[in-house]
Amino acid sequence: MKNELVILAQELHDGIAQDLVGLGFSIDNAISHSKDSETRKELRAIRFSISEQIEKVRFEIHRLRSLSPNQAHSTPDFSYQLNQVFNEILRNVLQHSKATSLSISFSDNGIGGATEKVDSFGLLGIKERVHFLRGETLIESDQNGTKIAIHIPLDKNDTSINSR
Repeated sequence: MKNELVILAQELHDGIAQDLVGLGFSIDNAISHSKDSETRKELRAIRFSISEQIEKVRFEIHRLRSLSPNQAHSTPDFSYQLNQVFNEILRNVLQHSKATSLSISFSDNGIGGATEKVDSFGLLGIKERVHFLRGETLIESDQNGTKIAIHIPLDKNDTSINSR
């Protein structure tokens, strides 16, 4: 099985990844030759999207190469799969829903105690990122668990949100 995963990783690298890199170079060339600032702006947004796709493909290549034969047959990594679910939901909201705001809440039935601590940046980082997106964060935590809720406005006219 390991051999098949390495072959798949090689095919991704030599195929899709290289095609995306080539597309990126073509767009860079078009940007440098474009005289219209609006066209350059749109091309840069496309270039940014292609760079994100290249990073995703590279991540998958590395992931495939690092799997042991046992992992290839076992249940996929929980965090990875959950991240993929969230990414797809967010992509659909941003690209298709025409929503003007996004609210997300997470709650668990753990022991609680989620508070900002000195030299610990997890919760602070969440708040900072949501604030950067002009959103609000609510964190409640007690002995019955933790609830984190965020609300973010989605101003479709603000193209800077999509390029952040």
